[in-house]
Amino acid sequence: MAFVVTDKCVNCKYSDCVEVCPVDCFREGPNMLVIDPEECIDCNLCVPECPIEAIYAEDDLPEDMQDFIQINADYAKKWPEITVKSEQLPDAAEWEDKDNKRELIKDWD
Repeated sequence: MAFVVTDKCVNCKYSDCVEVCPVDCFREGPNMLVIDPEECIDCNLCVPECPIEAIYAEDDLPEDMQDFIQINADYAKKWPEITVKSEQLPDAAEWEDKDNKRELIKDWD
């Protein structure tokens, strides 16, 4: 089991979670983070650090978010590692409470 970043992170990209990760399993996209399931050791340290509760244990993912298991796995292969906290996106507060942001995920061009 790995931990999974969901669409709650899209257009927010808070990175408090990356600083507590002992194995540097976070990857950074243009408007969200994902967790590399190959690197995650299931330590649970990242979950309480996320201010918008975007990270779930794979076994605890709501049914409508199951596709984020594959989304994290796919983007983790493409996106660069992030190990240091950075500023959230400028309009993050406006996006925090919005749901169903899958279609807004951006990839590096």
